[in-house]
Amino acid sequence: MTWSWDVAAAFLPELLAGLRTTVVLTALGAVVAFTLGLVWVLALRSSSRCLRWPVAGFVELVRNTPLLVQLFLFFYVLPSAGIQFSRSTTGVLALGVHYSTYTAEVYRAGIEAVPAGQWEAAIAIGLSRTRTWLGVILPQAIRRVLPALGNYVIAMLKDSPLLALIGVADMLQHARAHGASTFQYVEPYTMVGIAFIVISYPAALLVRALERRLVY
Repeated sequence: MTWSWDVAAAFLPELLAGLRTTVVLTALGAVVAFTLGLVWVLALRSSSRCLRWPVAGFVELVRNTPLLVQLFLFFYVLPSAGIQFSRSTTGVLALGVHYSTYTAEVYRAGIEAVPAGQWEAAIAIGLSRTRTWLGVILPQAIRRVLPALGNYVIAMLKDSPLLALIGVADMLQHARAHGASTFQYVEPYTMVGIAFIVISYPAALLVRALERRLVY
């Protein structure tokens, strides 16, 4: 249980490689989550029950099952149905789909916070429904919910080590492999923990600053 700077120095290149993978997959997962979340909330506001009910059922199903179960479903079960992705793509999709159900709720809150007068003004000047959504409602709603979306990106980053369980070469996977080959576990896992703090804490401060700027 003693610290060795030589082991830490030897692991550093692997840590940086895993860090790059972690950040890239988290960013891509966030893009998927934000995009799908908007799709879900628009579907849930649809007047068609044939669209609204299946989406509502899917959203509740995803919210009420663990991300790890969904990750294994994507990686182990879907290939038996002929649907197969690479490890990294599977990780991005699992993160994105899981968090999209939460960002949908964030978008919903933002849309409902837009004053009713904005809808009425758009109708009064003859804007179409599409232009009302794209030009009036969504820009205001998204501005209100950016801090909340930022918090979900941080949560997604902290959940990304789960991807190591399907072999994605993130920081945790590199730490596991390095420890297994050298039997030195203290340095790799400690450095991974520090790396997450170094990324997550400034990101949290940025989200707080964004919240003060946009909400208050």
